[in-house]
Amino acid sequence: MAKKRRRKKRRSGRKKIILFVFEILLLLIVLLVVWAYNKTLGQVKYEDALTASEAGINEDIDDDALANMHGYLNVALFGLDNRSNGSYNEGNSDCIMIASLNYDTKEVQLVSVYRDTYLPIGNGKFAKANAAYANGGAKRAVAMLNSNLDLNITKYVCVDWKALVDAIDDIGGLDLEITKAEMKEINYLIPEVDSTTGYNTPYLEGDGMQHLDGTQATCYARIRSTSGDDFLRASRQRIVLQAMLDKAKQSDLGSLTEMCKDIMSQISTNFTAAEIVQYATAVTKYQMKETTGFPFELTTMNLSTTGDTVIPIDLAKNVSELHQFLFNETDYQPTDTVQTVSDKIAKKTGVTSKTSAFDLTQYNDTVGSDGTEGAKKKNKDKQDSLKKSQSESENNSGTKSSSDDSDE
Repeated sequence: MAKKRRRKKRRSGRKKIILFVFEILLLLIVLLVVWAYNKTLGQVKYEDALTASEAGINEDIDDDALANMHGYLNVALFGLDNRSNGSYNEGNSDCIMIASLNYDTKEVQLVSVYRDTYLPIGNGKFAKANAAYANGGAKRAVAMLNSNLDLNITKYVCVDWKALVDAIDDIGGLDLEITKAEMKEINYLIPEVDSTTGYNTPYLEGDGMQHLDGTQATCYARIRSTSGDDFLRASRQRIVLQAMLDKAKQSDLGSLTEMCKDIMSQISTNFTAAEIVQYATAVTKYQMKETTGFPFELTTMNLSTTGDTVIPIDLAKNVSELHQFLFNETDYQPTDTVQTVSDKIAKKTGVTSKTSAFDLTQYNDTVGSDGTEGAKKKNKDKQDSLKKSQSESENNSGTKSSSDDSDE
């Protein structure tokens, strides 16, 4: 009996030791999770969710159009020109993008809204689109997009220069094809970016295919002084964002973790921590489908109130084309709200549907391109192919008509 009791005590003692070790391991895991959260997701500047009213979603959007948009995650991306001062409630948003993720196909479409586009930014005031952020932060900027473009965006992400620099450095930089003019502009901008980040970045010594670090790639995305002005700058920004997504897919877990630690304290968003984890874990499934700039048809004017300004030619028609691009919705009919804005822009500027538009097709689709020259060639080839197809279609139609006539 005594031996049995001793065996029971030993077994009981082993169970207690195993249970104690398990509790210690569980505690360590909990501490590790808390540490990781504090180092990454816990540093994000989370903002409150936006209601439909706060987000400026037009009440007169057709129910079928809203239902169609619910099949997509539509996010506003704002790059702020606040010189890395850590404030996300002020400053112009010199990069404005709409990212649309198709939930079913996991395809992503990117649209750059040109920062100088003439639009109402709230309280009846017409100004450049990038001024909306300066006049009311992310909430006002999101409302500016929704109310003028018939969108349903309620999620946003805001970043400044340093966040972009650090993110690119942590994934090992980007390989981009740059022109000689772009190389000179990058070197010109490096001291300004370094002055805000505290880094000491070397100058580029050549053009062509170059390996750019975070500062150099950020300077590339900021170039505006070469031919193409802000239209080409928006194209460069999409090239950089696409290159970052491609590089992130190839990066190891350590690099991605380091990137998260570096940039999470430098962004402001109203995504929740759970949502960030949800979308981040699926990053390898995302595919960039197509990119473009908005408005599709535009001209430029020097207005007394805004200076050099991008004017949409028939905003309502542009919005219809945007819905076809993003949501494959053919013949979209803009709301009365958007049509009223469109009419006001025409009245204020004198720009109508008869105004000649700039040809911006060469700057539109950047998918698969590692530089502006590659993107231009891709877009030219696409346009040439489209024209050839249209010409063949017209010729075939003419041949068929002649044949029909002869049969009669």
